Amino acid sequence: MKFRKDIRNVAIIAHVDHGKTTLVDELLKQSDTLNARTELMERAMDSNDIEKERGITILAKNTAVQYKGTRVNIMDTPGHADFGGEVERIMRMVDGVVLVVDAYEGTMPQTRFVLKKALEQKLIPIVVVNKIDKDTARPQEVVDEVLELFIELGADDEQLEFPVVYASAMNGTSSLSDDPSKQEATMDYVFDTIIEHIPAPIDNSDEPLQFQVALLDYNDFVGRIGIGRVFRGTIKVGDNVSLLKLDGSVKNFRVTKLFGFFGLDRVEIDEAKAGDLIALSGMEDIFVGETVTPVDHQEALPILHIDEPTLQMTFLTNNSPFAGREGKWVTSRKIEERLMKQLHTDVSLLVDPTDSPDAWIVSGRGELHLAILIENMRREGYELQVSRPEVIIKVIDGVRCEPFERVQIDTPEEYMGSVIESISQRKAEMQDMQNNGNGQVRLIFLVPSRGLIGYSTEFLSQTRGYGIMSHTFESYLPELTGKIGGRSKGALVSTETGKTTTYGIMGVEDRGTIFIEPGVEIYEGMVVGENARDSDIAVNITRAKQMTNIRSANKDSTNVIKRPRTLTLEESIEFMGEDEYCEITPKSIRLRKQILDKNEREKFAKRKKKAE
Repeated sequence: MKFRKDIRNVAIIAHVDHGKTTLVDELLKQSDTLNARTELMERAMDSNDIEKERGITILAKNTAVQYKGTRVNIMDTPGHADFGGEVERIMRMVDGVVLVVDAYEGTMPQTRFVLKKALEQKLIPIVVVNKIDKDTARPQEVVDEVLELFIELGADDEQLEFPVVYASAMNGTSSLSDDPSKQEATMDYVFDTIIEHIPAPIDNSDEPLQFQVALLDYNDFVGRIGIGRVFRGTIKVGDNVSLLKLDGSVKNFRVTKLFGFFGLDRVEIDEAKAGDLIALSGMEDIFVGETVTPVDHQEALPILHIDEPTLQMTFLTNNSPFAGREGKWVTSRKIEERLMKQLHTDVSLLVDPTDSPDAWIVSGRGELHLAILIENMRREGYELQVSRPEVIIKVIDGVRCEPFERVQIDTPEEYMGSVIESISQRKAEMQDMQNNGNGQVRLIFLVPSRGLIGYSTEFLSQTRGYGIMSHTFESYLPELTGKIGGRSKGALVSTETGKTTTYGIMGVEDRGTIFIEPGVEIYEGMVVGENARDSDIAVNITRAKQMTNIRSANKDSTNVIKRPRTLTLEESIEFMGEDEYCEITPKSIRLRKQILDKNEREKFAKRKKKAE
């Protein structure tokens, strides 16, 4: 059997913020790929604005690094389980994985999620213990944790013999020793370990073509682009080939362009052979998991599995009193076009029509998945409303089942009691508890996904911001009875349309927490704060003080109010009640009641209670 010794295909996997993208940046800098005049932007592989800001990778990227005559194709994978659909497909494109683990934090739930996918594909792992320069680094314990995790996830004997490289990607240093003082100012140890341990692709370029699409991209000039691996044979620009569709049908097309990867760039190439990772265009109807073959030798590769959505929200056109003021794209046609465009590249997303032409049910892998889509639309100038997220119920063997998640919580010991109490109220079941002796406790729970909607804000306030929570989809299990989670407190709802005043806000401050500053335009039915009690309360924060003379006007100007609590998009989605919408525009995020008029709301609530 022949092998292509000039190529290695690897995926880099890690938990959010363990330094994976920084490591790739450093490999690019120190390789023969980028010449001296190419200035590398920090976090080069995070191409999306939101990725750079949040320091998370959402879309998997491909880059190629030249090192001593070998091309190392590096697939950067999302570290967040909401984007796990991409992770699974990337594992089919590579022959090994580089697992990046923080030298202090060790293995985390999403490390577990992505690693499980890699080990199932029988990929060869390499472990990079990153941030070895930290004062709190505990490299030996972390390597032991990784070994335990490998055993727990069913790694075979070959996978358990993983090599370990110790590095500080931020400083550009690496070593095979876990002693931080022995770090050397080079990433050669990472490169050499990849080339030595990751298998080279099989060279069967002389056999009939098999190319499988793992990721999609879209370009206004060439249309839909399929990114994947040539598993067998050779493909050239101008070839007439067959696309074997997921439904069993076959479509023939001509390859118009082929792209290879060099550094961070996608470059046009004339041909590609077995083992190459490439992008191709020429077929508008190409989809993830489909196989490209010769017309006279149609043999499909196994279909790629894509995890199904677990959460859905209703997206609506904005019909608030302030609709159309701040957005560029506000019509149902424009919003629908944008959602359909998202489907070109995001295969974990589903968009279904409703009875109304102004509303769509959008399903995704989690709150973050959908929040990122909403944030992208907002930045592009769209105006819309969304409803509270709901989990997707499935009927399995005649039993109604709901999604459950594995939750890992790291918290200071003093907050442990309140955390356990609050998450238990959301039907969480504790599975493990570890006390590492330095005042930190690690708690593992199995929680229904609906119990986590809106929980992270409560969790952060309970742990004074010191707690870390991460979760990953576990499985569908029989549905639990009763209401889980949801907001425990009511809302402060405006009765008037107008500008907020300091005087008006002062009058209701003792009722709860205000979300709005003075001088902001609001409308009737808008949620302007959180009530300290569990019921909604109508308030007027547009009231102006009636002035009797100059002295009282001056006196009023010295009144001091508390700083409002400004909600981010995710916090607004979490806070939103079942009878509310979140109004999203390029300039504002507002919470509002679905029925704006107070009397109409009360009538509707009575009718609903009667019907129950």
